[in-house]
Amino acid sequence: MHYLITGGAGFIGSHLAESLLQERHEVTILDDFNDFYAPSLKRANAAALQENATIIEGDFCDNGLISSMFNEKCFDCVVHLGARAGVRSSIKNPSLYLRTNLDGTHNLLAACEKHNVPDMVFASSSSVYGVNSSLPFREDNITEGVVSPYAASKAAAEQLCSSYAYLHGIRIRCLRLFTVYGPRQRPDLAIAKFVDSIRRGLPIEQYGDGSSARDYTYIDDIIEGIRSAISFKPAPFEIINLGGSQSTKLIELIKIIEEELATKADITIKPESQGDILVTLADISKAADLLGYHPVTNLREGIRKYIRWITSEEY
Repeated sequence: MHYLITGGAGFIGSHLAESLLQERHEVTILDDFNDFYAPSLKRANAAALQENATIIEGDFCDNGLISSMFNEKCFDCVVHLGARAGVRSSIKNPSLYLRTNLDGTHNLLAACEKHNVPDMVFASSSSVYGVNSSLPFREDNITEGVVSPYAASKAAAEQLCSSYAYLHGIRIRCLRLFTVYGPRQRPDLAIAKFVDSIRRGLPIEQYGDGSSARDYTYIDDIIEGIRSAISFKPAPFEIINLGGSQSTKLIELIKIIEEELATKADITIKPESQGDILVTLADISKAADLLGYHPVTNLREGIRKYIRWITSEEY
């Protein structure tokens, strides 16, 4: 099989590429190495993959580039992980998020239609559930209460995927990912920031009273879910949650990290952040039924693995 992975030099993409390459699939990675976080981290990921994968530096919003790629290569499946991420950043620059996450997704869908690519897996987000008092989040929940341009762009992209699936016969699985963490994760995310700051004796920022909660999902479990979604063929279109199915409060997360580092955190309290959801929690029964998805890494074990990895790396 030949897979195109957008955002393939990033956190989740590089892990997926490794997994597919281990089974001797052909992998093409498209990544623009933008500066949302240090490009050097993504380039290091790409360097580790370049011996076995094709690395293309470019933007999937570039119609000419996408047309050229699909003319030159025959892809069996597009795994669309590339995106502009981050709720807070999307509030500051909504047009960039809409262009990348919606227009860019359309470019890929149109190329799949034109070149008869039969399958796409699209990385959506738990952010699409927005202000939703119904817990856990189910795929059939109404998603009208999105509270950031990032969430809106992902929700709109899901609808675009649905229309292409039904109009053009592309099999598409939209995976709503819940707070993925682990080795090589983005340095701007909570676990990475907290571990780094506590290790260096710097204060950490706690937004709100610490009661906000997230469904943290370890990278290995997410990769297993994505791989199963790639193999899932029966339905033309599905939306599926991939989460850890357990919600952890921010104050509890900090406590676990303190305990695993054997260091007390210096905490600075900040106001609640605009656009953030108070609680996320995935109902993963659909993923279990359709994909055989069963996450096995609890949060403490996952943080322990992350700390082991970060302390062994040299920057």
